[in-house]
Amino acid sequence: MEADDPKQVVLQVGTVLKQLRKERNMSLGDLAELSGVSKLTLGNIERGETNPTLGMLWKISKSLSIPLMALFSTGSRVSLSRAGEGLRIAGDDKAWVVEPIFQNASDEIEMCRAYVQPNSSYYPEQHHLNTTEIVTVMSGEITITVSDEPYHLNQYDSISFRADKTHVYTNHSDDVVVLHIILKYGV
Repeated sequence: MEADDPKQVVLQVGTVLKQLRKERNMSLGDLAELSGVSKLTLGNIERGETNPTLGMLWKISKSLSIPLMALFSTGSRVSLSRAGEGLRIAGDDKAWVVEPIFQNASDEIEMCRAYVQPNSSYYPEQHHLNTTEIVTVMSGEITITVSDEPYHLNQYDSISFRADKTHVYTNHSDDVVVLHIILKYGV
């Protein structure tokens, strides 16, 4: 994760995670078993002692049946998101960087900007069951493979697909690709 104050973001995620876990009367062991993230790592996240990867955060949010951005919720009802400012979450191999646009824990819809680095691919975790992903290419061009079927998108093209299926983002160009992504969580 990157932000103007990364330590504050890490502490906030830890506080939100602990609150969500306690609301569900779960122990660290319960959440570890459900998410596949070790009890030690979860404890470190809750105390703000580690910077979790995007993959870890997906596993945790999926196991709690909450939108990913709920882990970053500040409770404010007005949100302003400026490109390049605030929270940035990088994938494990840095090929993918996400900037949350809206981070409301109670919403069934999340929006983010994503940046796919040149000549790279990103293999996201499968999302929550019945989640729909809507992607619009804001700059560049990208190939999105959904369930082994590739779709090539140019600037301003959009695609919608079930995000609980295997999908891959591939940037074959020498330029960063910018995407606008909406996730609609199924009920």
